[in-house]
Order: sequence, then C-alpha cells, then structure tokens
Amino acid sequence: MKIYKLLFIILGIIAMGIGIVGIVVPVLPTTPFLILASMFFVRGSEKFDIWFRNTKIYRDYAEDYINDKSMTLKRKIRLMFISDFMLAFPLIIIDNIYLKLFIVLVIIFKYYYFIFKIKTKEV
Repeated sequence: MKIYKLLFIILGIIAMGIGIVGIVVPVLPTTPFLILASMFFVRGSEKFDIWFRNTKIYRDYAEDYINDKSMTLKRKIRLMFISDFMLAFPLIIIDNIYLKLFIVLVIIFKYYYFIFKIKTKEV
C-alpha cells in the first residue's frame, strides 16, 4: 500500500470520527465532515469507500448531498444556524475590520451557496 493511500485512509477515519461526534454535539457540523471522509476514502481505498457508503451514518447524513447535491430543508437550516453561530464569535472578538469584512463575505457566500446551489429535497 502506498503511503499516500494510507494517509487518505487515516484522514478519512479522522473526518468520519469528527462527523460522528457532530451527531451528538450540536455546534459541530456532521455532514461536511462525512463528505470529507467520503472524499478521503475514495482516494485511499476502494474497500474503505464501499464500507463507508454502506454505513447508516453515511446514508442518513451525506448520501443525498454527494449523489445529487441536495439536502432536506431541516438539515440546511441546521447547518446554516450552526455555522452562523460559529462565525459570530470571531465577529465579536476580532477588532480587525478587514477580518470582520472577510467573515461577513463568507457568511454571504454561504447563504448564496445553500439557497441557490444546494437543492432542497422533499422529505
């Protein structure tokens, strides 16, 4: 096994672990880490990729987005709320106007992406 494939498998396991923690910790997003884990497993090992795609966690949290770039409205709102909550801290703490402007631009882009690029899936 080549070293970079092993590295991708390890990174996939770490991302999956963080995603699983995100299921129970409300301020930690689950879906982005599971999507990242899927990306790492695809590059690391076909066996790990097949295993991961057959897990209930993958099917419940990441499959819709990976297959057809869609999410339920509930999941979109939850992810946007969590990311807004996490981005609010730097806006309050940082005194640098350029960093604040950058964070505001990130928030605007996030809303644009979630509203116009990610399809809303009916439950």
